[in-house]
Amino acid sequence: ACNKAEPEEDWTAEQNFKQQNKSCFILGASGETGRMLLQELLERNIFSKITLIGRRQLTFEGKSYETLVQEVVDFEKLEDHAAAFQGHDVGYCCLGTTRAKAGAEGFIRVDHDYVLKSAELAKAGGCTQFHLESSRGADKKSSFLYLKVKGQVEADIEALGFDRFAIYRPGVLLVDRQESRPAEWMARKFFSAVSAVGFTSMSVPIQVVAKSMVSNTVLQPEQKTEILENKDIAALGKSAGN
Repeated sequence: ACNKAEPEEDWTAEQNFKQQNKSCFILGASGETGRMLLQELLERNIFSKITLIGRRQLTFEGKSYETLVQEVVDFEKLEDHAAAFQGHDVGYCCLGTTRAKAGAEGFIRVDHDYVLKSAELAKAGGCTQFHLESSRGADKKSSFLYLKVKGQVEADIEALGFDRFAIYRPGVLLVDRQESRPAEWMARKFFSAVSAVGFTSMSVPIQVVAKSMVSNTVLQPEQKTEILENKDIAALGKSAGN
């Protein structure tokens, strides 16, 4: 359902897009942003088919989830699963881990290798639009591993030549995590407090990231590759209604 506060031209663009019966896939639907993105896509109903590609089958409750297609893949042997990436118009990637969880090598494998290989297979399978959740400060020349890997995968996917490639660089993602990480929890509480008084240059709620990814899908950008920094994500996500 479209929010009435949304500008009329955005609403028209969304309706036009909806009538084209396009299909999409989501990588990383089990993560926080991916889950929220899926929910937003189901609510807005802009695709005739949504496929989740992941390493395990996900379970959902509710009728709106019954139409989802799920493809279970082995990310270590993605070339064996090329068929899962065929026939989609739009790809969303919210895949990622952390160095703390996976170690340096594991982090590079997931956030660079898995993501890039998925994008390659999607492009080969006819996908024309790719939306990547990256990170604020992503830079392939960075001395920080996390930001360097994020920047490198952005550049490598851009080189694939999608008709349209959108990069989202959110700051600290505001969400109530199920896992308990005290330092991160404190940071989130702090950024939630400052966001409440209008300071959004460093943080953004995951709902706003998801909304901006969906809203941006139906718009026609001037460039093939676009980078949405935290402030752009916040502006676009809020214009879609909260």
